[in-house]
Amino acid sequence: MPVRNRLAELQPEIAAWRRDIHENPELMYDLPRTSALVAEKLRDFGCDEVVEGIGRSGVVGVIRGRSDGQGRAIGLRADMDALPILEATGLPYASKTPGRMHACGHDGHTAMLLGAARYLAETRNFEGRAVVIFQPAEEGGAGGLAMCEDGVMERFGIAEVYGLHNMPGIPVGTFAIRPGPIMAATDEFDITVTGRGGHAAKPHDCIDSTLAASHIVVALQSIAARNADPLKQIVVSVCSFRTDSEAYNVIPQTVRLKGTVRTLEEGMRDLGEARVLAVAEATAAAYGATAELCYRRGYPVTANAPDQTDFAAAMAEKVSGRIDRATAPLMGGEDFSYMLLERPGAYIFLGNGDTASVHHPAYDFDDAAIPFGASWFVELVESRLAAG
Repeated sequence: MPVRNRLAELQPEIAAWRRDIHENPELMYDLPRTSALVAEKLRDFGCDEVVEGIGRSGVVGVIRGRSDGQGRAIGLRADMDALPILEATGLPYASKTPGRMHACGHDGHTAMLLGAARYLAETRNFEGRAVVIFQPAEEGGAGGLAMCEDGVMERFGIAEVYGLHNMPGIPVGTFAIRPGPIMAATDEFDITVTGRGGHAAKPHDCIDSTLAASHIVVALQSIAARNADPLKQIVVSVCSFRTDSEAYNVIPQTVRLKGTVRTLEEGMRDLGEARVLAVAEATAAAYGATAELCYRRGYPVTANAPDQTDFAAAMAEKVSGRIDRATAPLMGGEDFSYMLLERPGAYIFLGNGDTASVHHPAYDFDDAAIPFGASWFVELVESRLAAG
């Protein structure tokens, strides 16, 4: 079955919702306008229940089918928050708030799920309940975890949960998915290297924290090269290097490093944490300095359940006929992972065409993708909760 005709007809209206959200980006949990807009539209569509404030600023809508369907319910999730990026698209609907931008396409995700909700509320060609979940704070705030901790799965009786993300570089209308890990765990670390500061002309009287920290940066790359199984993925990146002096003639007392570790399984995650500590401490000691590590585990691995992956792929095949069922995993993170720890489900990518990458100031969601994503959400409900 191709894209639903009704959703193709609604595409201009859904795109207008998307552009309105794009013009008015909000960050993290602070989503008063976006959450209110979503809740208002769900009520206008005739959803049977609309609940606000789940996970602080999340919104959930419940659409009942033609019968109770023995209490079956399927969850569909979209994220609503933007990024602290200065937009550089020059579009007529560009962000009105300097320094905030929908640079990851969450405006498109929200609009597509709203379109699906409208369709499902109009047709109700299923048995059971469709639960549409609009989540805050995907961009580093763990809004998915906050909604789970507020009991979103239990409260609405969700048995399975599905999510979607646009993907630049994949043609519009093409889907991509894989069973098992599809996105990485995202951990962060801070390393404070302490030596003995002094005059740059007298290094023999100092313990050079800059030298020690520089060698730590290099040595950390040995984790992927020499500690990890070559067939398993791990990324260790140092992304910030700051000394406590900016003078040309001072050897600083301390250097602070910040970075991230990305892995696709718990064993590698444990290895990464242990080796970052060991490498930092031992390398600093070799230069007479000390290293103190603060390591924080972030989003878990986003892992698709096998059966739900097959189902999600089959629905994508119905919608467009174009599906990559063995796409490579990404080392980016996604807090839909918390929902997949609570319930079986799957996360799929939808092509955004030849556009700038997500998190880039020139990125824009391609509105041509809207009927495909909205139709996929509808197919999930009408096939999994098929009316007898």
